[in-house]
Amino acid sequence: MKNLWNDEQADECHDDLDLRVYTSRLLGREKSLVLHGGGNTSVKIKQNNLLGNEEDVLYIKGSGWDLETIEKPGFSPVLLDHLIALSKLKQLSDPQMVNALRTHMTDAAAPTPSVETILHALLPFKFVDHTHANAVVTVTNTAGGLQRIKEIYANKVIVIPYVMPGFDLARVCAEIYEKESGDETIGMVLMNHGIFSFGDTAKESYERMIYLVGLCEDYLKQQQAWELETATVLHEEKTLHNKLAQLRKQVSQAAGFSVVINTECNAKTLRFSNRDDLAVISQQGPATPDHVIRTKRLPMLGTDVASYVAEYKKYFSQHLANSKNQLDMLDPAPRVILDAEMGLCTVGRNATGASIVRDIYIHTMDIIERATALGGFQALPADDIFSVEYWDLEQAKLGKNGNKPMFSGEVAIVTGAASGIGKACVDSLLRRGAAVIGLDIDATVTQLHQRADYLGVVCDVTDEKSIDNAIEEGVRQFGGLDMVILNAGVFPASCRIDEMNSNEWQKTLDINLTANLLLMKKTYTFLKLAYNKGRVVIVGSKNVSAPGPGAGAYSASKAALNQLMRVAAMEWGSDGIRINTVHPNAVFDTAIWTDEVLESRAKSYGLSVGEYKKRNIMSVEITSHDVAELVSEMCGPVFAKITGAQVPIDGGNERVI
Repeated sequence: MKNLWNDEQADECHDDLDLRVYTSRLLGREKSLVLHGGGNTSVKIKQNNLLGNEEDVLYIKGSGWDLETIEKPGFSPVLLDHLIALSKLKQLSDPQMVNALRTHMTDAAAPTPSVETILHALLPFKFVDHTHANAVVTVTNTAGGLQRIKEIYANKVIVIPYVMPGFDLARVCAEIYEKESGDETIGMVLMNHGIFSFGDTAKESYERMIYLVGLCEDYLKQQQAWELETATVLHEEKTLHNKLAQLRKQVSQAAGFSVVINTECNAKTLRFSNRDDLAVISQQGPATPDHVIRTKRLPMLGTDVASYVAEYKKYFSQHLANSKNQLDMLDPAPRVILDAEMGLCTVGRNATGASIVRDIYIHTMDIIERATALGGFQALPADDIFSVEYWDLEQAKLGKNGNKPMFSGEVAIVTGAASGIGKACVDSLLRRGAAVIGLDIDATVTQLHQRADYLGVVCDVTDEKSIDNAIEEGVRQFGGLDMVILNAGVFPASCRIDEMNSNEWQKTLDINLTANLLLMKKTYTFLKLAYNKGRVVIVGSKNVSAPGPGAGAYSASKAALNQLMRVAAMEWGSDGIRINTVHPNAVFDTAIWTDEVLESRAKSYGLSVGEYKKRNIMSVEITSHDVAELVSEMCGPVFAKITGAQVPIDGGNERVI
């Protein structure tokens, strides 16, 4: 475990809260300590209120913030005296606790304080750090975990048996800390949960965390339980897109909503998924209970979704009988899938959710394998996991974002995505919650966005193999396809028919027509499997209904593509797939319209560039963004019962009208 503290960086901090932010980010950068919102940090600060009175305030990481990127506003300031008073109550329900925390913050706009706020308040140190360190969780999740922890740490930490997070855990920790802590105590291990460190300075608390976790890592190395096998599973490279798309459809049906499935098919995941003891080690439970809200209690082995759903319903019914509250069953769809052929598949309501589950389970695999090497992985009993899975405070984390975006859980493919209308379509679909696969022959398509819900693929749409590879890559990333935006095209130089070069004619047809036919053929199977029915939008042209001289190849190719759309609408309608066309005109914010070309064309009409851009009945400028917004809406519910339609977006053109 590497110590990342840097004196020069720390010297740039102006106060204790700056230092709290600094060391929190250091912890967050180390993925073997915390993942995606996990872990917690706090600092106790004296400050004056508006009346000039000094108050003790606990600043603790607020709900929804990630340690790796947290800023000052991510810490919730809660009056310390109130927290101490709350801790002396005999009982405090979760809703009462959350209300008591929120109503005693010094900043009403701050995020909701952590459920562990009272625990942090009771520890008699200025700085407190809490992580879910892989090494510590590995040791605690073994049959002899308690004895091993005591052997590793002796008097350096106090050990807390597993208690569900909240008020009861805070009380237990306070009682055990008071009885067992001594001069050597620098931390606290929560069995099957994580580890705390504390100190009077940010540096002291941080370095104690690194030291304590390092001791656990050293122990695993000494026990020959650190280095993982690297032997690869011999397998034939296969296309997985059809199997994945079928799986996605079944999982979506089980969930009751469209999902994204991310696939990690590599040496690590295939080796784990092909272990002889997989049915035992993978079916114990999560590494820490809070993972259950993302991963479910158990992964699905293979692709039998119906059996998994039946087992989940049985699990819910068994534990519902022991619950004091009336509970509604969550969707029974798996979130982690281990398959001998596909490796690791992770499921989310969107691409970000699927990637979070992926990151969690990749670390879980390491924990399971190391614990197995140490003597046997042993997770918490199912009833403890169920309590966290159906804990209203944990469920609130998943529901905090309110209404889901229009295309949440759906996947779109956009051709010609590197610039102009295609790029605008990518942006528009992302804003509406879709995962987007952008295709373009221009390599810059891979750099448009650095985010979990975008994949840029260099693809020559006139090459069938290139299309196959792009679809395989996209489906491995997101699980399938729901929407196809056919935008890629070329506009050749103006040329009379009697002077036309046959090669230029063929090139135009290859890109504007045949490539789109190929893409329609290749994506049809996936569109048929789309949970919310497949959608195709073709970016056509005004030239379909109102061609101009010198544009024979372009106009003919676009008109033929339009006719293809009309036939597809009739053929695919029975599959629930709708296909429509948008016909833009005079969209000048694209690569072909340079300043020089615009000035030349405007001059030929005796107009300024601004006037030329608005040369339509409504005197409005049509932009790539305008076209993209219409394209996205044509994929949405407004057009749910429309297919075979052609919609012009041109500000009104006399010839088209």
